[in-house]
Amino acid sequence: MSHDRLQHSNPMGRAYTQPSQGLTTLVLPVDPAAPDPAAIRQAAAVLQHGGLVAFPTETVYGLGANALDAAAVQGIFAAKGRPAYDPLIVHLAGPEALPDVVADVPPLAETLAAHFWPGPLTLVLPRCPRIPLAVTAGGQTVAVRVPAHPVALALICAAGFPVAAPSANRFGRLSPTQAAHVLDDLEGRIDVLLDGGPTPVGVESTVLSLITPVPTILRPGGVSREALAAVLGQVDVAGRVFTAEDIAPSPGVLAQHYAPRAKLTLYQGSRRAVLQAMRTVAAQLAATGQRVGLLLAEGDAAAFAGLPVTVQSIETGGGLEGAARQLFTALRALDRAGVTAILARDFGARGLGLAIRDRLTRAAAGNVVCVTNET
Repeated sequence: MSHDRLQHSNPMGRAYTQPSQGLTTLVLPVDPAAPDPAAIRQAAAVLQHGGLVAFPTETVYGLGANALDAAAVQGIFAAKGRPAYDPLIVHLAGPEALPDVVADVPPLAETLAAHFWPGPLTLVLPRCPRIPLAVTAGGQTVAVRVPAHPVALALICAAGFPVAAPSANRFGRLSPTQAAHVLDDLEGRIDVLLDGGPTPVGVESTVLSLITPVPTILRPGGVSREALAAVLGQVDVAGRVFTAEDIAPSPGVLAQHYAPRAKLTLYQGSRRAVLQAMRTVAAQLAATGQRVGLLLAEGDAAAFAGLPVTVQSIETGGGLEGAARQLFTALRALDRAGVTAILARDFGARGLGLAIRDRLTRAAAGNVVCVTNET
């Protein structure tokens, strides 16, 4: 949205259903800890008039619209090139807003909200009729959360309504953890970008269904299974892959998602065996003229000495929080390097490792190699 368009927004609150290509996205830098109230009011006014605002959350940057306005929500799908069968997450200013968007608030939801909100946990609950079916992909459940980022919370409060917001990128591509990533994908297709610097978690929220008999993780994310189990006891992890023919209960459950441009293969197994297998395949691919990229843990690069490969290492020494925070940035760096094949090492399934594994598995469209023997 240009400055002129900001001043002449549609007073009826209708969203622009076609991407605003050719116009410049207005970028408003904000302090992530204490955002400028004037910038927040300006962005909130855009949401109030049916426009689209990208903003930082603690997980990744989101692309927001008025969750109660079906036309505004359609603008998200148009800007992202997102299919209508992939639902959105509704972001709230606080747990007290839950009755405004869900038909029933079970005690379990209140317990989880007390432990994890604001924070990277999304709950799937029965949809309230106020939430348009465009938000839920036609389903009768809605995914909701309270973000733990001062910019996101200030924006939702200033707007005065719940904000539907998927990640602020083109559909199926790598999620954005910096404002520059948003512009790479959506420059000229959205109205305003609140630039609050890098996001602290780096992977999306955990999505937990409370519709199932046992609380079930539909998408691993910023809250670990172990943390949920400490509160709930039993927690299942869904093994089902959803397709376009399904009514998906939340975003991030399709077989292919979070994908770089290059074909990605994920290797699982012991560190030594995986690095040996990856080196063999990297050498074979390089010999055929492919530009090979490697996504590794710090300290792994020495195993590929002498090979013509591009390496992106992510920190794991201080725990997997650093790896999660760097994941999408590292994959974007491999995209910029122009690699044609990416070989990625798995980081296990404990803590945030499960979320990293989920993102890499979907980025690979299920192309996972389990290495059981060392050569």
